[in-house]
Amino acid sequence: MRAAVLTSPRSLTVEDRPTPAPGPEDVLIRVASCGVCGTDSHIYEGEFLVEFPVVPGHELSGTVVEVGQDVTHVGVGDRVTVDPNIVCGICRFCREGRVNLCQNLRAVGVNRDGGFAGYCVAPAKQVYLLPEGVSLEAGAFAEPLACCIHGMDRAALRPGEDVLIIGGGAIGQMMIQLCRSAGAGRILLSEPIARRREVGIASGASFVIDPLAEDVVAATRELTGGGADLVIECAGTARTAEQAVAAARNGGRVLLFGVAPERATANLRPYEIFIRELTVMGSFVNPFTHRRAVEALAAGRVRTETLITHRYPVAQLADALAMSRSRDAIKVAVQPADGEA
Repeated sequence: MRAAVLTSPRSLTVEDRPTPAPGPEDVLIRVASCGVCGTDSHIYEGEFLVEFPVVPGHELSGTVVEVGQDVTHVGVGDRVTVDPNIVCGICRFCREGRVNLCQNLRAVGVNRDGGFAGYCVAPAKQVYLLPEGVSLEAGAFAEPLACCIHGMDRAALRPGEDVLIIGGGAIGQMMIQLCRSAGAGRILLSEPIARRREVGIASGASFVIDPLAEDVVAATRELTGGGADLVIECAGTARTAEQAVAAARNGGRVLLFGVAPERATANLRPYEIFIRELTVMGSFVNPFTHRRAVEALAAGRVRTETLITHRYPVAQLADALAMSRSRDAIKVAVQPADGEA
């Protein structure tokens, strides 16, 4: 098979490798689609803890071609999606049910080979069947959608509340759809790229704001009559984190969902959070939400057809990573070409 291998930060090679064999509790998946995530760029740059060498890629779907001897809930030919986050089950956080904070967390595409290859071995317990009607391409969105659903759980959106979403990439677009499905009132999207604003309207945004031409905070206050009940920051910058706090209504909630650089710092005034009684929270990965993501895709509550803007074979992963950071992309997918798997 062809596999894209990260041997050290910014050192990426494409290799011909033997197809891996599954262990007794594993499955071997022929990868159909694997999304390029912002985390993949952090891994490539050496900004995220990873064990080299590794085949990255953690947003994957595909078809099972071999199962280990102890696997019973999936079989050869099944179409599946993978929850890449593998928890230990024995640390304090796992035993409290907060598995996303597992002290021994490992992940497909981070600590073990992932989906930027023709085939991927995954623990069977991490594999979920895709229902009829959910394409393999859509199935690769289950992992980031599961993370969004956890964020929505944290945010506790109530029907009729006004929401500002900052950042119109794939995550922001899925957040729009989840907010609309949850009964949000007005949904505002702040996004500097016109194409993403257009997709945002199609995804269900009520209003779009160009932050390069408008004051995001002032526009939000005008459109909502004082500020958003909930602000979901999906851009991952210090500046947009500051905007998120400023744009929230008194008593509002701010969800910092975008992955900012580890050393980024934002200027937030503790007194403002105190006197305005704001709730500022984070959200990390997908505890117990992968199944719900699959069901949301199956029910059509989240649609992904318009989100993939670019597709690449495994051999062009470097180009895919570069495109994922460009203004032209919403979602970039790596899909093994015929004969490449």
